[in-house]
Amino acid sequence: MNALESTSTRPYLIRALYDWCTDNGFTPYVAVQVDDTVQVPREYVKNGEIVLNISFDATSSLKLGNDFIEFKARFAGTAREIMVPVNRVIAIYARENGQGMAFPMSAPPSGEDAAAPRASPLSSVPAAGNSGAEPDGKVVQLVTPDAAAGGESPADEPPRPPGGGPRPALKRVK
Repeated sequence: MNALESTSTRPYLIRALYDWCTDNGFTPYVAVQVDDTVQVPREYVKNGEIVLNISFDATSSLKLGNDFIEFKARFAGTAREIMVPVNRVIAIYARENGQGMAFPMSAPPSGEDAAAPRASPLSSVPAAGNSGAEPDGKVVQLVTPDAAAGGESPADEPPRPPGGGPRPALKRVK
């Protein structure tokens, strides 16, 4: 069996990072590229993407399968069935510190203009030590909105999770 015949590593990496988040007390979030195959509340979709909290406390009947992520969750008090094809997941990360992994975005559906750039907090960059000439040498990295706009963020600050908003803060109680 060669690499082209093997199954995708994406569902295995999603499960591993989910376990890492929960084992360390973090809240696992997934960023999803939404299309007709994704079953999510459309009123929460922004720029063709949605960020979902898949923590134990936020979901019911969570199944992280090889083909789909399925669970039940409440949105504004209303229970919803969520079903996300694994190939539509573009990132999984911890809400508290932004650590996680981003995946290459799937090709746009045939109805969209493939040449049109999309605004996204995710960016594909060449791997370290690679000239970028080989498509296999690409990795995906989370970038802050400031860095994407050309500004630099402080080196000691971890990347912000997709979706923007204020950075979560923890208060130490003694």
